Amino acid sequence: MAQVIADRRDIDFVLHEQLQVEELSKHERFADFNRKTIDMIVSEARNLAIKEIFPTWKLGDEEGCRFENGKVAVPESFHKAYELFREGEWIAMCDPAEWGGQGMPSSVAQAAGNYFNGANCAFMMYPALSHGAGRLVEVFGTDKQKKLFLKNMYTGKWGGTMLLTEPEAGSDVGALTTTAVRNEDGTYSITGNKIFISGGENDLVENIIHPVLARIEGAPPGTRGISLFLVPKIWVNDDGSLGEFNDAVCTGIEEKMGIHGNATCSLTLGGKGKCRGTLLGQENKGMQAMFVMMNEARLLVGMQGFSCASASYMNALNYARTRIQGKALVSSDKDAPSVPIIQHPDVRRQLMLMKSYVEGMRSLLYYVGFCEDCIRISNDADVKARYQGMIDVLIPVAKGYVSDRAFEICSHGVQIYGGYGYIKEYPQEQLLRDCRITMIYEGTNGIQAMDLLARKLGLNKGQAFKNLLGEIGKTIEDAKNISGLESLATGAEKTVSKLGEVALHIGKTAGSEKMLNAFAFAHPFMEVTGDAVMAWMLLWRAAVAARKLAEGKSKKGDTAFYEGQVKSAQFFINTILPVTVGKIAAILANDGAAVEISEDAFGGK
Repeated sequence: MAQVIADRRDIDFVLHEQLQVEELSKHERFADFNRKTIDMIVSEARNLAIKEIFPTWKLGDEEGCRFENGKVAVPESFHKAYELFREGEWIAMCDPAEWGGQGMPSSVAQAAGNYFNGANCAFMMYPALSHGAGRLVEVFGTDKQKKLFLKNMYTGKWGGTMLLTEPEAGSDVGALTTTAVRNEDGTYSITGNKIFISGGENDLVENIIHPVLARIEGAPPGTRGISLFLVPKIWVNDDGSLGEFNDAVCTGIEEKMGIHGNATCSLTLGGKGKCRGTLLGQENKGMQAMFVMMNEARLLVGMQGFSCASASYMNALNYARTRIQGKALVSSDKDAPSVPIIQHPDVRRQLMLMKSYVEGMRSLLYYVGFCEDCIRISNDADVKARYQGMIDVLIPVAKGYVSDRAFEICSHGVQIYGGYGYIKEYPQEQLLRDCRITMIYEGTNGIQAMDLLARKLGLNKGQAFKNLLGEIGKTIEDAKNISGLESLATGAEKTVSKLGEVALHIGKTAGSEKMLNAFAFAHPFMEVTGDAVMAWMLLWRAAVAARKLAEGKSKKGDTAFYEGQVKSAQFFINTILPVTVGKIAAILANDGAAVEISEDAFGGK
């Protein structure tokens, strides 16, 4: 039976054979999550995604959101799906039960999120951003703030957003002009305009809690003087009851290329002088606090892009197996019957490209969740720090590199359908449109590349990046000892060695008078780092699969699956990594054309 959204066998492989997440149940924190429970969670997520959320995907795209008199109506079909999502307690999958969470491992939640976002990423932005806002309350909120807001947000009764961007302060958040003035009762009067607010107004929930970045009067300029505030759409009284409208007014929604089912709003705060908020965390520490939500959101964006790619691959694979077109190239019989297009070499090349990236990205995103789980079960400060360093280095890759490659995969998904891929009757064009935004929001991929170069490469005096290379090296050494993988391990090793070289080079260049040259190559550096990580994940998968094949105990149907894992690694290492080596050579050459050219020389005048 053809699968949609995601390959369940591959999900099970990553969870149980690559990461062996059931081992987490040996620890008290995850004692309830044995393999049977994990499989049940994934099955329930899959059922909800396919039966209830997926039908809203195309409907939501066609209907879109409606704005009228400051109110936003989401697609009608979203309401039932949202209530079912709430009833299943899926919003706070990894959080404490006392606040409405399930306390499950992050790695398992990634698998559920794979299905949910693949079913309808526009729909999923509503509960996902509510969770991110709730996470800020959980980490930085006072006892009173937690009591008033947290359970309502984690159970989806109330929604949440993040209010950073302003018309003149996009990526440069420090340029914001929203102000906060202290009131005698301890609240703050908030005044300003925010744009590009996903879910900033909607009719799914009775209240929306906005974490807002603003500057208190007299605070330092730039990001040093930014504070974070909780601004409810409807004021919440001390007893938890809802009070008056809080002068947070939606002034419009954007008409977008994709994700039509999610309302991208403009908000005016305090237009009538009646918008109040409470300080969340410390004064002038708002950016540090907001990064807790932004890092979660960046991983979510990586999952969004990947899930579009996963769905596009499933569609393309199913289509290629059933679309009859053209004769087999090896046939010389003019009367030979036409064959499914999966038999044509160029289609197979594209499918292999899609397959290898989808599998590698799935392993990467689940692995980041697994690192979070390892932090939660450890009492060793050094172990926690090591895993946190891995997460920090991988976040720009998991967002930037993954969303770049995901869009490429969705483009191949359109191509395999041919002309049908370009028309709305078929799913591929919407996946391409929906996927495109993932390269932009929560920090453009250029910013993710700058983050990798400027912050993550030198994190902990470079030790975090060294630890990443060390983990990759362990997998390579293991694969060298497995029959049939020796040459693949050697190929990966050469590229990873060159990655270490180019990391040292670009890091030094970034601290020299040729700093601008280094940052002109920040995105290529993120690409080669991502390629190395993909090779790691695929070689790791191949090592697991090769051992299973060598045991000769594969279940019916598994032999082909395991052989496919080895072929994915073979294709990527022998076909993609040579290109990676070329990119590394370009970075090492450090050509300055991009920064040396005058603005007039670009032309256009």
